Amino acid sequence: MSTPNVSELLVTLSNRLDQHLQARRISQPLMIGIHTGGVWIAKQLHRRLGLGEPLGVLNISFYRDDFTRIGVHPQVKPSRLPVTVEDRHIILVDDVLQTGRTVRAALNEIFDYGRPASVTLAVLVDRPGRELPIEPTVSGTRLQLEARQQIKLEGPEPLRLTLLESEPPEKQK
Repeated sequence: MSTPNVSELLVTLSNRLDQHLQARRISQPLMIGIHTGGVWIAKQLHRRLGLGEPLGVLNISFYRDDFTRIGVHPQVKPSRLPVTVEDRHIILVDDVLQTGRTVRAALNEIFDYGRPASVTLAVLVDRPGRELPIEPTVSGTRLQLEARQQIKLEGPEPLRLTLLESEPPEKQK
């Protein structure tokens, strides 16, 4: 399987997001990217959509529920939300949506800052494997991958998707 072109996905994602915002009559959304890949994508979308508010950045490290599996990252940086989220229409941006756990952690943090009017989830790549009932509002693409495959956004310059494959379980023994 060849990986999709990020530039083309960004065009698709920004067009779908723009259509969604127009349909909902949302004119002044606050865009927030999830550290790291979500921020890279959010910067591109923010520019393409010509949003006036500064871009917000979430670092969800302390909100994750999988410390026992991934460990605590020693260089946790704070989140930066330039304006209040209270009663604002939020566009939450991430690179790849799979289990939904990253988005759940991001929503927990956003609600610690206030209660938004709405949250639109925009992701570059949507793939199966949800563990939580979280779905994107808009996505650049939906990829069907095998259980042993992962898709990873690398960047920030240039942005590219890489397909990673682990050995099948029978070969790991």
